[in-house]
Amino acid sequence: MQSENHLISDFVKLANAAAGTAAGMAREAREGARERVRETVGGLDFVSREEFDAVKDMAARAREENERLSDRIAALEARLAAGGNAGS
Repeated sequence: MQSENHLISDFVKLANAAAGTAAGMAREAREGARERVRETVGGLDFVSREEFDAVKDMAARAREENERLSDRIAALEARLAAGGNAGS
């Protein structure tokens, strides 16, 4: 009977050791994956949200100015055409 208890005790110790080893391996794998992601993301050329918004605003203003200038050119061309002047 005592040998059965000793066998069960050894089995429980082995199971606990295996569980601890598995938990340690999982933790190391997680940390390794996080480090690889940090290295990968760190090497990429990302912009901050503030920089993105600033460039987006600049593009919107440039588009509006382009539309105003296109309208102005169209008006000037119409005046030239109405005046009978040839040319560009």
